[in-house]
Amino acid sequence: MSNHSKANMASREENSAHHEVKRPLVDGGLDHGSKGDQWMVYLSTFVAVCGSYEFGCCVGYSSPTQSAIREDLNLTLAQFAMFGSILTFGAMIGAITIGPITDFIGRKGALRFSSIVCLAGWLAIYFSEGAVVLDIGRMAKGYGMGAFSYVVPVFVAEIAPKHLRGTLTALNQLMIVAGVSVSFIIGVVVSWRTLALIGLVPCAVTIFGLFFIPESPRWLAKTGNQKDFEDALQKLRGRDADISKEAEEIQDYIATLDRLPKAKLLDLFERRYSRSLIISVGLMICQQLGGINGVCFYVSNILEQAGFSPSMGTIIYAVLQVVVTAIGAAIMDKAGRKPLILISATGLLLGCSLTAISFFIKVHQLSPKAVPILAVTGILVFIGSFSIGMGAVPWVIMSEIFPINIKGQAGSFATLVNWFGAWLCSYTFNFLMTWSSYGTFILYAVINVLAIIFIVVMVPETKGRTLEQIQASINK
Repeated sequence: MSNHSKANMASREENSAHHEVKRPLVDGGLDHGSKGDQWMVYLSTFVAVCGSYEFGCCVGYSSPTQSAIREDLNLTLAQFAMFGSILTFGAMIGAITIGPITDFIGRKGALRFSSIVCLAGWLAIYFSEGAVVLDIGRMAKGYGMGAFSYVVPVFVAEIAPKHLRGTLTALNQLMIVAGVSVSFIIGVVVSWRTLALIGLVPCAVTIFGLFFIPESPRWLAKTGNQKDFEDALQKLRGRDADISKEAEEIQDYIATLDRLPKAKLLDLFERRYSRSLIISVGLMICQQLGGINGVCFYVSNILEQAGFSPSMGTIIYAVLQVVVTAIGAAIMDKAGRKPLILISATGLLLGCSLTAISFFIKVHQLSPKAVPILAVTGILVFIGSFSIGMGAVPWVIMSEIFPINIKGQAGSFATLVNWFGAWLCSYTFNFLMTWSSYGTFILYAVINVLAIIFIVVMVPETKGRTLEQIQASINK
């Protein structure tokens, strides 16, 4: 048979497979009126998002401990800068490797593995007496952080019924910002070694909690564990719930995927996944290059330059971030993903514009008294807007739009792009501010305008649809 004939047959088989995917997938999952006790879904989500809280603890650790670590271990500024930045490189490695690991050992296995790596990192930091062990611990924490940033939203999305999926997946971002804020506050009153020990707590909760929750039913179905698949789905939906329709839907979809060739990393760039890839990577770029890490890492410095109390501004910032993220998580399944992220991107544009105006006024000495008010208003609008949508929604959508056969590779790639964007934004921020303080925020404003256009044109609404329905409609 010629290569051309084989290609035509493969194409017909794939088109047929996608047609089969779309046909049976209607009204799957539990509806609001379905009977079933969903306490196991909530418990499983809590165990998973302890990993997200651990993520936040890792991010928030360095800021309140900088002076104490440098003094106790006699570190130079360059050595501490290495300690801070190596976290991002660890996260990149975690992002590259965790997708295939998650597909191989399961979602629970990946959560356990990530927790153990973070736990080892905290212990290395606690016992460190010099820069080398300190950096090794920070690198391990970064790896675990990058791993958690992928596996937590994927696991939660795969276990949640469709009417709760957005809210439960958005808890990932809420717990991250909670971890950052709590670490910052606690770090002011305890030693850096004690704060490292406190960082062990969410790891321990996750490791212990995993003994009591089921594996992702979709992963079990993909690996052919029929009995475990049904048991896990029944536990998640409640003892009295009728899971037959949802189980059939998942199995039909997995069976269709099994008829396709085994996915490799390069397969991610095939045409049938192109829209999912563009949406996911595009949202990660919008999330990171819009200025969030520049503002987050240097908020005290920004406010100080603008003449506002950095300590007061940081406390307001931390509280606002947690409160608004909680509101976004609570309303996501009612408001929808697309409206939330559009509102968020518009607010980011407004926040950047106000901050740019404040620095423009300061540089040109037009109205000095207005500078602090405009600056703090702009920063708070920015972080509030990011927290309501742009922080959580890209991760929710990433966990929803890729078929399970390619999800590991896709998730790793999208998470890698996210962490590279985080590094690029944080690395260039001080250089940009030296070039032009108001020009920096004008640049971020332009990026957020492009983000709005991208969201309007490319991003679908996924609210109230099963994962199988979403993936069948996108990956045609």
